[in-house]
Amino acid sequence: MKVNHHALELESSYLFSEVARRLRVFQQENPERALLKCSIGDVTRPLPRIIADALKEAAEEMAHPETFRGYGAEQGEPFLRQAISGYYAQRGLQIDPDDIFISDGAKSDLGNLCDLFDADNTVLLPNPVYPVYYDTSIMSGRRVVFLDGTQENGFLPMPDESVSADIIYLCSPNNPTGAVYSREQLAAWVQYALARKAVILFDAAYESYIRDPELPHSIFEIPGAQQCAIEINSLSKMAGFTGVRCGWTVVPAALQLDGASLHAMWLRRMSTKYNGTSYIIQRAAQCVFSAEGQAAVHADIAYYMENAHILKAALTRAGIWTTGGDNAPYVWLKAPDGQGSWEFFDKLLHTYGIAGTPGAGFGTAGEGYLRFSSFGTRETVQAAAALLETL
Repeated sequence: MKVNHHALELESSYLFSEVARRLRVFQQENPERALLKCSIGDVTRPLPRIIADALKEAAEEMAHPETFRGYGAEQGEPFLRQAISGYYAQRGLQIDPDDIFISDGAKSDLGNLCDLFDADNTVLLPNPVYPVYYDTSIMSGRRVVFLDGTQENGFLPMPDESVSADIIYLCSPNNPTGAVYSREQLAAWVQYALARKAVILFDAAYESYIRDPELPHSIFEIPGAQQCAIEINSLSKMAGFTGVRCGWTVVPAALQLDGASLHAMWLRRMSTKYNGTSYIIQRAAQCVFSAEGQAAVHADIAYYMENAHILKAALTRAGIWTTGGDNAPYVWLKAPDGQGSWEFFDKLLHTYGIAGTPGAGFGTAGEGYLRFSSFGTRETVQAAAALLETL
């Protein structure tokens, strides 16, 4: 018997697990001190009442013979896929409901999509970026190459003609930097992928936080993307579903690579390895896309974006360089005085009781930076901002 030796190539501690460990130690050693968590990637607002009511109504259905549901469609219930198609249509995009696959969240799909591709493929990642892209690629035994995000390129690396890749992960708005690709920039990536017969895995989990009307929310706003891109999205941050779990992936029927239909392959994979998202959860998700549901979730999004504004403004007054926070729930800041990411993390924690997330944990290009999340409570954010102004 042999284990997957590629899994042993990962660092022993996942970034967020290490942050959580250090916070536990801090609280154990300083039980009397308040901890202001601006590192949190989880939401703090409760589910909107209209969505919670939809959950309850669907649960009640399960208690009656005439409305009870058993196994559902592996691809997702038609009513939810139609609702998501309508969500795209509001932006002028025609996404066939048959191209939409419902899952328990973006993280699962981002990792599971690796099943569609040969291990010999090369993966291209922006750096810094969400660690799951790298970890799942390494566990699959794939070669990984990077394009660095920097202050000079706005943490939005662009295609490099000297770099060849088969699978390209893009995240816009980016986690951790909060940077968002423009329409022209995404068009360059689509052309790069088409020219190399590569596939883009486009993580749009934070698109609902975009405020600038000129910025694209979906890769499918770009001509040609249906021939080279898969889009992954989630209700975790849009609608507070981190504890409820629901997401979706769009695999266009037009996407053909190496003589095969990735749409057909993904359907077969989902039918084999996934038993479908709970009917109760899907009814709640359907409610998110109603007019009333959208109004409710966007009120919470506005709350989190105001938190981002408060943090960003405090850092600006302290003379600290930042990006993000305008079209994303993350503020990315440069550690002052040349400090390293973990060094600055520890200073903020032990001096001020403020927790961020070290940029180095998102890749080598994140060294010397820190991520703040706006998903905390208003009280936490305001207290942290008051202290940050004194840096």
